[in-house]
Amino acid sequence: MTPDFISLSDSEILLFFKQNNIALSPEEARKIQTLLKRPPTLAECVLWSIQGSEHCSYKSTRIHLKTLHTEAPNVILGPKEDAGVVEVAKDHAGYRYGIVMSHESHNHPSQIVPFEGAATGVGGNVRDVSCMGAEVIAIADTLRFGDIHHPKTYWIDQGVVSGIAGYGNPIGVPNLAGDVFYDAAYQDNCLVTVVALGIVREDQLIHSYPPKENKKAVGYDLILVGKPTDNSGFGGASFASLELDEEKTEQNKGAVQEPNAFLGRHLLKTNTALFKKLARQNLISEVGFKDLGAGGIACASVEIADAGDYGAEIYLEQVHTSMKNLAPEVILCAETQERYLWAVPPALSPMILEHYNQEWDLPNVSKGARASLIGKIREDKKYIVKYQDKILISANASDITQGIIYNRPHYPKKNTETSLSSLSSFNLNKKSLLDLLNNPNLACQKAIYEKYDKQVQGRTIIERGQAAAGVMAPFNSSEYPSEIRQTGIALAVAHNPLYGKIDPYKTAYHAVISSLRKVVSVGAKPAALTDCLCFGNPEKPEQMHEIVEAIRGIKEASEAVPLYDYPEFPTPVISGNVSLYNETNNLSIPASPIVSCLGVLENIDLAITPEFKAVGSHLILISGNKIKDEIFAVIALARAKALLSCQVIDLGGLALALMTMSFKNNIGFELIKNFLSHFLESDNQSGFVLEVSSENLKQLEALKKQAINLNFIEIGRTIEQPELNFNFNNLSLDLLEAKEIYTHTLRNLRS
Repeated sequence: MTPDFISLSDSEILLFFKQNNIALSPEEARKIQTLLKRPPTLAECVLWSIQGSEHCSYKSTRIHLKTLHTEAPNVILGPKEDAGVVEVAKDHAGYRYGIVMSHESHNHPSQIVPFEGAATGVGGNVRDVSCMGAEVIAIADTLRFGDIHHPKTYWIDQGVVSGIAGYGNPIGVPNLAGDVFYDAAYQDNCLVTVVALGIVREDQLIHSYPPKENKKAVGYDLILVGKPTDNSGFGGASFASLELDEEKTEQNKGAVQEPNAFLGRHLLKTNTALFKKLARQNLISEVGFKDLGAGGIACASVEIADAGDYGAEIYLEQVHTSMKNLAPEVILCAETQERYLWAVPPALSPMILEHYNQEWDLPNVSKGARASLIGKIREDKKYIVKYQDKILISANASDITQGIIYNRPHYPKKNTETSLSSLSSFNLNKKSLLDLLNNPNLACQKAIYEKYDKQVQGRTIIERGQAAAGVMAPFNSSEYPSEIRQTGIALAVAHNPLYGKIDPYKTAYHAVISSLRKVVSVGAKPAALTDCLCFGNPEKPEQMHEIVEAIRGIKEASEAVPLYDYPEFPTPVISGNVSLYNETNNLSIPASPIVSCLGVLENIDLAITPEFKAVGSHLILISGNKIKDEIFAVIALARAKALLSCQVIDLGGLALALMTMSFKNNIGFELIKNFLSHFLESDNQSGFVLEVSSENLKQLEALKKQAINLNFIEIGRTIEQPELNFNFNNLSLDLLEAKEIYTHTLRNLRS
């Protein structure tokens, strides 16, 4: 037992926790003791510090996250389990097919050990998707690094990109979308967020809990699958819920997990084979399945039990390990990678064990890997952990999973740096255009994404870097009904750190709208959103205010653009993650709500790319007083095949949007003389650039008459000469020279 916290002073409690590397406050320690009606054991303190961390319990954000819109007719599963699911197709038999989405961060680990931190971030995300019964089909990443000229940035940048490639490529999953941004504000707290996608038919979805009805899961076996448990990642979740301390860098390295991508790939294949086996025997609804992520065996087992309104009993001596004399709390809470947990009927256990250990030969694929029976589901809702006939933990499962919820005080900073209007200070001249092309945050990012496999699995239609969103055909094989094989999906990510320094509400609102516009620009209808909320210390009211305002921004942006097919419903948020305490030496990162959007194309042949297709085309600027009208108009034009190309106006504004449309096919443009020079002045803009043939102008005119809130303005034409002619103060650039700068800026800076 630990000391009696009720009788100790705050300083005595903090000293005890420091000696045992436990991330709890004195108030939380006393709360735990009150719940247990006795002093907690050391193992219980460790468990509560992990399960009650921001990473696991969302203790500072849960009450605010509940305000987000998470339901709609196309939502199969909202943000309740390891990943969300949204409908993208329906076959003639009435079965709905869903895309599974997970969005997670691995920021603290990537700052300390970049390769391993980023690689395990990918691994955790794909496991979240796999454990829903899905086949993993894509990943995306959003990276925020420090000053690009700083040597430490180079080390982190190279390590993170190598880590993402070093895991994503070997597991055979294409990298579909992403971006990178360099800013000194992320010097000591890089951000590495990952989205993973999978596909599953609705009736074959596996839940993160055993069956609830009639208490039929009482006595179910808990089977641990995968890598043998070691001490890697012990305390990782609680470490990710503290400010980084440079003096503890070496100590913190022990909280970073160790990846094994090849075992990860084998397990993905093994899981998929088992899903099919269970489906053939109509057993999908009889089991529960969960990824072991933050908190290891403890958090996975208590969550899978409590989600079904049960308890669980764990026998730690039955856990397969790779190290001798591991402390029981380490066996319980270590975040060893490449592991899953099944809850299954005892009659099914022999088949599960044989599937992994004999049929797919886990012990010979990776040393010490296997499937082991480690516990049981209990009826009494108690969570009991035993080790060598000693009870280490005995508590109500719900007390552990609910954690300690806070309604933290929050108020805005007294003085803000500036306003969004200050971002408009841009003089349209040759130097300013070259500055756009020379900006590493705006230039071609091929130096990053060329490291990733983008075509593996043969589903990718528009690769990362070819448009504002990646596009794939997830059902393009004979395994799926012919009527859904032409269905396409689009994926985009968005977040502007410059806005984050100024206004947390507007940066979140902009991130949602930008992600929506990106998927629309390739011809897709937005279907669902995910978010990864990266902020500083929530215990500081100014930082908590940024979090609250960002969540409000996401909510209101989703309301501003409802679903195209269900306009009475806001675009739903179906998955997400919070990453707090991104703060070092009392300096926090800018508000960084990172958003991804999934879009749907009913026919993959309708996908649009941004490069100019023909000489003599009309260039149309579309913007609107209402974002919904603008987005719905572009969707309608894309479905009518009225567009040759489309580019979203985003970072770099209209000027960069036009220039990048010229580069692939070396087709120049000429704007109408002195066209709206003020519109070319900043990133603080909105809308799309459309390339339209003369034959299709009538469709735009008809739409313009119907939509009074829209602006359709012809701004120029494409030309044969390799020239970017803005026709403003004789401003023009050589296309090939501009392309050369744009293509090599980031590569030269990273070399």
